[in-house]
Amino acid sequence: MPLTLTDFDYALPDELIAQAPPRERGASRLLQLARGQLDDRQFQDLPELLRAGDLLVLNDTRVIKARLHGAKASGGRIEVLVERVTGEHDALAQVRASKPPRAGTKLLLNGGIAVEVLGRDEDLYRMRFEGAQSVHALLEQHGQVPLPPYVTHAPTDDDETRYQTVYARAPGAVAAPTAGLHFDRAMLARLQSQGVRLAWITLHVGAGTFQPVRAARLDEHQMHAERYFVSEATRAAVRATMAGGGRVIAVGTTSLRALESAASILPDARVDLASGEAETRLFILPGYRFRVVDRLITNFHLPRSTLLMLISAFAGMDEVRRAYAHAVAQRYRFFSYGDAMLIDKMRQ
Repeated sequence: MPLTLTDFDYALPDELIAQAPPRERGASRLLQLARGQLDDRQFQDLPELLRAGDLLVLNDTRVIKARLHGAKASGGRIEVLVERVTGEHDALAQVRASKPPRAGTKLLLNGGIAVEVLGRDEDLYRMRFEGAQSVHALLEQHGQVPLPPYVTHAPTDDDETRYQTVYARAPGAVAAPTAGLHFDRAMLARLQSQGVRLAWITLHVGAGTFQPVRAARLDEHQMHAERYFVSEATRAAVRATMAGGGRVIAVGTTSLRALESAASILPDARVDLASGEAETRLFILPGYRFRVVDRLITNFHLPRSTLLMLISAFAGMDEVRRAYAHAVAQRYRFFSYGDAMLIDKMRQ
């Protein structure tokens, strides 16, 4: 039977949706799922669960202040969420308005930013930002942090810091790679001191990560496209880890998707990665055979979401259902500002 949305549903009380991060990074809980066993831990226990020779792969994308408000020249209110900066003065964006803007429509947004709508690209709008400043500079000055739709408060100064990893480097994401929010610099240094190596990928998380799956049959769903970059250094680190018997541990589903998207099988059955920049629409469902990642650090994900489908493929549908039921019963905090899981890949 084809998989359907209802296979990935679960009941979640609203009060378990975390509305703010813990007081300090790393002060969250950690649910470990390994070989069918569940273990309630704290995130500060992570160094005990890793060993020398392991490789942590982290996503160093940086969240941009992608949300702008304003009005059309006709006076109608409008909200713009920049999905991807495509040039010095150009971007693709989602638009919320009473009527969809047509090509040629002029917008006046926060801080007096003048924008022209150039046309449509599937669900997104192509936009030209006028003036001398770049799109990135205008967003940094006048935009708002694009908090997820289930976080109900307006963005604060604290969100500008905490909805960003401590290692964020490359601007371009409109949603944080939230598994990385748990790490502080002291934790990263502690892991390195015990022989755990760090490597980096860049995947600019798009707002499509929060979009509902509309197809009842999952084999009819098409993923939103996201750009990613794998350096030659990361390629070499992954190959050395696999050759040396270490474990490749993805910090977040974004790191996992980038690694699996870049993977290929060589004629001698070894796994290799393609370094460089590419675009992925990889949709991971149960039955997918993982080629690179051995373990996954991740947050708890929305019901019926592609991310819940991904971790169900990684750990097994029944095991994930049981883990989520346990997390609800034990009052774990869910979603972007919530608690974490450490998951071992099921035997394939």
